[in-house]
Amino acid sequence: MKVIFPFRDNYLWTFLIFFMVFACSGRYEKPIPVERQPEIFPDYTDVVLPPNIAPLRFQIREAGEKFLVKIYTDSTRVLTVHTGNGIVRIPANAWKSLLYKSKGEDIYFAVWSRRGGKWYTYKTIRNHIASERIDSFLVYRLIDPGYEIWNNMGIYQRCLENFTEKPVMINSFSDGNCMNCHSFCQNKSNLMLFHMRARNAGTIVYRNGELHKVNTKTEKTISPGVYPAWHPGGRYVAFSVNRIIQRFHSVKDKKIEVQDTLSDIVLYDAQTNTLTTSPVLSSADRFETFPAWSPDGKFLYYCSAKALPPQEFNKIKYDLLRVSFDANTRKFGTEADTILSSAKTGMSISFPRVSPDGRFILFCMSVYGNFTIWHRESDLYLFDLVTGSMARPDINSDQAESYHSWSSNGHWIVFSSRRINGLYTMPFFAYFDGEGHFSKPFLLPQANPLFYDLFMKSFNVPEFVTSEINLSPRILAGIAKKEAEKTVYVEKEE
Repeated sequence: MKVIFPFRDNYLWTFLIFFMVFACSGRYEKPIPVERQPEIFPDYTDVVLPPNIAPLRFQIREAGEKFLVKIYTDSTRVLTVHTGNGIVRIPANAWKSLLYKSKGEDIYFAVWSRRGGKWYTYKTIRNHIASERIDSFLVYRLIDPGYEIWNNMGIYQRCLENFTEKPVMINSFSDGNCMNCHSFCQNKSNLMLFHMRARNAGTIVYRNGELHKVNTKTEKTISPGVYPAWHPGGRYVAFSVNRIIQRFHSVKDKKIEVQDTLSDIVLYDAQTNTLTTSPVLSSADRFETFPAWSPDGKFLYYCSAKALPPQEFNKIKYDLLRVSFDANTRKFGTEADTILSSAKTGMSISFPRVSPDGRFILFCMSVYGNFTIWHRESDLYLFDLVTGSMARPDINSDQAESYHSWSSNGHWIVFSSRRINGLYTMPFFAYFDGEGHFSKPFLLPQANPLFYDLFMKSFNVPEFVTSEINLSPRILAGIAKKEAEKTVYVEKEE
């Protein structure tokens, strides 16, 4: 049973709740205090929440035959939830109303449990409701956590304001192929692309309401496009082109290495379906990868490492570099600046992402290499382009932190983490204050609080978008099986 009471006084609430609970027994039982917060999963304690996030449904992991949860803020009505099994399913409409009226306030979860004929009360959980909204949708790939084969795979969009999940594309509509590297231009759902590998290979580009399938492999490039980054103008895409191998470890704590043997960065023109590059981005003695644009489009950030043979994989460490770009002439600068050197950090840098205001770069660092999801020591770091300082935010765990992206307003990040069980990557969110500080991360809410105990796929490449993608597997199936249009390589003009 779920009940909502339109009262605001917290003392009155406590009295009314316990009057309701104990009225049938004809006597009042003073609850026994427990000097700690209750254990709940997911861990929704001491976190900052978006005012438009879906209900934080959770499981109370305490012994008991009955449970009572009171959810309230300082200025609005109280929501109560009764449960006999510890599964707390906060009703969506009541939750939405509570958060909408309480922006900028703290929100409290008071929990009681009954066991052995007695009621126990725990220390109240306190969270905070931010004033800034989170982007309404999250896009991710769901994939089995394997190494070389796949079965069912798809790219999905989830509304963060409720629990609605829809497929954008699933591989049963494209002969069971692999699909990956979905990417968006400045969080816009109508400017996106993703790759299809093996059968029906090609890159699907969705731009200006039109769909195109292109083959970005040319006779002058190493491979088709791999890791993408849309230029803010929406015309260009910087791609890494990589020749990648996998190496399997024989030790317990390490499973696999995914490493470059060749790697460059190219520029794709979506308007003309042409490719070009620059000597700065295609050096024979360097691996260049993971492009990321500045918000004004005037600089391309990327990772670069000295090219070493595959057997020296544990010596390959990537620096963070930046090169200028002129969108009018489609030309890069002749020299790159080193923003952060691996010689200085002692570690390898990957997945740089620039904040929407252009001040910060969030990236991963691991001991070596660049495929951080298989590096347990991989953590997120923040570099301040104004002060030149680097920090390891208190959002990391003892498991791998990897792919991450910024919300359009720059106040939220989402990142992949294996912190729950060390096996599956799951999406975590954290609030960013704009001055270099993050809140404690929290896990993507699900309709069923037991979801993560039962779900056996990894969430891969979480990306924010501001609105729903107007695509579906049935729409994409037609173009997915068409022959890809060949991209033309254009020599760099002197």
